[in-house]
Amino acid sequence: MYLSVSNLSKSFGDRSLFDGISFSLDKNERLGICGPNGCGKTTLLKILMGEEDYDSGSINISGDLNVGYLAQYQSDMLKGNILDVVLSSKSELIKMESKLRDMEEKMNSLSGEELKIHLNHYHEDMNQFEKEGGYVFRSQAVGVLKGLGFSEEEFSLDFNSLSGGQKTRVSLGRLLLSNPDILILDEPTNHLDISSVEWLEGFLSSYNGALILVSHDRYFLDHIIDHVLDIAGMDTRLYTGNYTEYVEKKRIIVNSELKAFEKQQDKIAHEEEVIKTLQRFNREKSIKRAESRKKVLDKITVLDKPEDLKDPMRLNFVSGTRSGNDVLCVSDLSKGFDGNTLFSNLSFLLTRKERLAILGDNGTGKTTLLRILNGLIPPDTGTVKIGSNVTIGYYDQAQQNLCDDNTVFTELRNEYPTFNDTRIRNTLAAFGFSGEEVDKRISDLSGGERGRVSLAKLTLKDANLLILDEPTNHLDIRAKEILEDALLEYEGTLLFVSHDRYFVNRIATRIIEINEDLCKSYLGNYDDYIQKKKELETSTIVEAESVEKTENKIDYNLQKQEKARKQKIQRSIDKVEERISMLEEIIDGLDLEMADPNNAVNSAKLNELSAKRQKADDELSERYSEWEELQEELND
Repeated sequence: MYLSVSNLSKSFGDRSLFDGISFSLDKNERLGICGPNGCGKTTLLKILMGEEDYDSGSINISGDLNVGYLAQYQSDMLKGNILDVVLSSKSELIKMESKLRDMEEKMNSLSGEELKIHLNHYHEDMNQFEKEGGYVFRSQAVGVLKGLGFSEEEFSLDFNSLSGGQKTRVSLGRLLLSNPDILILDEPTNHLDISSVEWLEGFLSSYNGALILVSHDRYFLDHIIDHVLDIAGMDTRLYTGNYTEYVEKKRIIVNSELKAFEKQQDKIAHEEEVIKTLQRFNREKSIKRAESRKKVLDKITVLDKPEDLKDPMRLNFVSGTRSGNDVLCVSDLSKGFDGNTLFSNLSFLLTRKERLAILGDNGTGKTTLLRILNGLIPPDTGTVKIGSNVTIGYYDQAQQNLCDDNTVFTELRNEYPTFNDTRIRNTLAAFGFSGEEVDKRISDLSGGERGRVSLAKLTLKDANLLILDEPTNHLDIRAKEILEDALLEYEGTLLFVSHDRYFVNRIATRIIEINEDLCKSYLGNYDDYIQKKKELETSTIVEAESVEKTENKIDYNLQKQEKARKQKIQRSIDKVEERISMLEEIIDGLDLEMADPNNAVNSAKLNELSAKRQKADDELSERYSEWEELQEELND
């Protein structure tokens, strides 16, 4: 057993942060710590590292195992350039390396038996140096830094000149290179782009130690952890499985506990009513029976109410007027700044009800593309054509559409002057702004609060095309899940940029990857995108460049054909749905006519109406069957 924690408790003043936390961790086990903001996840990690005291309980780390810890924020204690800082984790190997160089120089001045003895010592030290990775640690350091998104040109940058995010990445690299027995990471993906996070996933998958991880990146958690410690409120519980399995297991448990709580509350309420009734009879026997029942009631161990299941916000995106099938047509779009090209020859067609994710490394112009699509900045070349009856709702990750001088209430009031105060207040209440909170100035809000205000404005837009730029930024996990559920129910079209792979995986039906000279489309969600990329990379390795180009062209054509096939099926579905609605209206009208007293006594008219209704009903059954077959074909 690498690590054992038993009945750990921590309070701040009168507030109990957590109580009775227990878990154990062995080699190669990966534990994720989950819970809402403020529940004590970071505090727990600091306690494990001895940086915070705890009130009661015990922590035991086996033998002489070493523990590596990545905090969310880094100090300026480390000195030197980026590469030197990372290599400093191998100080003993660097000393051994220097010693070997000194021994090599000394050989020139030795001879005979003295040289023989010296060579024996040299070979012993060299074997130990090799055994501990002396010949590979420098190349490993370079690989780690490149994996975390640094170029070789940046290796010489001074550590203390870096931004907070860059310092965190360097500190993470230093920690990974040190290869501790127990690795404790607090939000390690916060400052990484998707490619760096994927690299880190691969590194941790082959890491030969125990891991404790706090992260809001659910896709990352899904691919790394095998246990979850949930420390929501005072009820801590350990779950087996990854993040998705934990969510489902927790939902089942909480719903079961809620039913048990409600059942007991009903029983208590019933018993209290019975006792009151017996006491009102005011007879000796009834009073004794009331006292007896009260004693039984007093001995009941009252169940605690499970965690509050009330959502922090409620979302409902209304698509309004139905758009045409072609929602957005982008042709040969390019954009650059100061001579640097962000993207070029970007073309795609967005059709009704598609949910398209735009992916690409940092700096490839994803936000710039969204601003072009919204008409906020012009492209260098190319055109953007908006389809018929398209109304756009735009979520700006920088919230530049918010006025700092407004209050939360006036921000929505100014945007929608025709709406009454009740509707605006109800909307804000749905996003967690009630009472005096609606009078807070925008400039005083946190990033998460500003995001919620922007989402509230967006829900009132009734847009049939939503363009979202990093909509999950600043949202906690539960708020992200609520947003996802709302977007999955949205009847309009969606185009979005996001680094949240779990979000992309749940929402996207198509992915476009962009960079300076590439625009490639992938059908499906994020998992499908990754799988297709792996297949393409494999084919690149085993086939010649000419063959690869041919296959890519074929793959593109197949995707194009598949998209055309599905669009054709969708059009058929739309027509069938329209016919179903028409038939249902016809049947309702015939039912009203048949119920008319004048027709009820006219057998000829009644037979005529009945025959029409039967015909319409028969066709409706056929259309339902046709609709089901088309749905099956669409999902093939």
